[in-house]
Amino acid sequence: MNVNFEKNGNVDGIITITLAESDYAEKVNKELKTIGQKRPIKGFRPGHTPLSLLKKFYGKQVLAEVVNDEIGEQLTKYIHENNLHILGEPIISDDSVFNFEDAKDFVFKFEVGLAPEFDVDLKSVEIPYYNIEVDDEMYENQAQSLRKRYGKQVSGEEVNEDAIVKGSMVELNEDGSEKEDGIKVESTMVSPKYFKNDDEKAKFAGKKVGEEVVFNPAATCDGNLGELGSMLNLERDKANVQSNFKMTITDILVNQPAELGQEFFDMAFGKDTVKTEEEFKAKLKEDIAVSLKGDSNYRFTVDAQNAIVSHVGDLELPDAFLKKFFASRDEKNTPEKIEEDYPKMKPQLIWQLAKDKIAQAGEVKVDEEDILKLAKLVVSQQFTQYGIFNAPEEVIERQAKEICQKQEYRRDLANRAVDDKIYAYIQNTAKVDNKTVTIKEFNALFESAE
Repeated sequence: MNVNFEKNGNVDGIITITLAESDYAEKVNKELKTIGQKRPIKGFRPGHTPLSLLKKFYGKQVLAEVVNDEIGEQLTKYIHENNLHILGEPIISDDSVFNFEDAKDFVFKFEVGLAPEFDVDLKSVEIPYYNIEVDDEMYENQAQSLRKRYGKQVSGEEVNEDAIVKGSMVELNEDGSEKEDGIKVESTMVSPKYFKNDDEKAKFAGKKVGEEVVFNPAATCDGNLGELGSMLNLERDKANVQSNFKMTITDILVNQPAELGQEFFDMAFGKDTVKTEEEFKAKLKEDIAVSLKGDSNYRFTVDAQNAIVSHVGDLELPDAFLKKFFASRDEKNTPEKIEEDYPKMKPQLIWQLAKDKIAQAGEVKVDEEDILKLAKLVVSQQFTQYGIFNAPEEVIERQAKEICQKQEYRRDLANRAVDDKIYAYIQNTAKVDNKTVTIKEFNALFESAE
């Protein structure tokens, strides 16, 4: 067997593997004998079928399998032992010779694309980092949201946006009169906030106890039988009703926000974490700042990638090979489409190469502790999105461990953990220009990039 590599330029080359009969004959015969043991030909006992007969029935198939396995093993071994940093995967060349019908010697040629040689000097790269200022408007909005979350339902004077409306309902004829044998609901409740039809929702706005509202229940929920059945106190299979109904309002429940006091503070942040309004405001602003940190970090990844790709410059890549490789991965990737998309793909390819260099320089490695730590952060952020700032640590850890046990999530977490360490290394090594901006200025950064 002979394996050699010939470069066709700085970033292209051909790996040629020549296989003689002596390189594979023994393995082919061994595999045929195994087949003779497991699948004997009629008239012969297991293990006693002549080799010549086995070759007649299975020879070509076994030869192809053995040669392909041998070629794959030698190709991988050569790339690994010679430390070739290839891009994509090797592509078998059209001038390879592998006729399994009558040939005894085989020549496999593989086109390969090589990563270019370059360096990333992070110390000379300047990247902005935007710290978002927590202003009073943010505080007020979040405080109001928390007070509503931990508030209570009380009887109100009129229907507002969040009200729950209680009352009785009667089915109407098309002319608006009460249907004599129609559906009558003695007691039910509706939440206009969740109506899917804005016109139906508007009919309840500002209504008071004792007033009547004519509306169409089916229109409020796009005819969902489950929701209709609940509203009309009917079994699901009897709830397909399209009529208008008249509802007489008997009570209106509105949210009364929690009062700023110790009971509310304990519900929001845990017992005795804060004890005064000043401490509450400071703690809430601190939590808002923590939640905004993720946005700042994301923006940093965008700016870091742009700055580093710009620093590296337009690398020489095996463009022809990569276009051929991308086309081979998906039949939808026509030559015309590849030519159109490749200029947009190239900066991402350069970034991936630069990221690999940075990971090597930073000796980035991820272990079980890193994956669990990230999973706990993800769970904690999910709680925060629902306004739960003081979820018990044991609950967060339990859910995080459950996530880590699911392979599809675990793989994603591992990749994210690697990226997090790479960006942390970039932040510690590059020239980082810290800036404090308002939320409006921060959002404008993304608008200007569109």
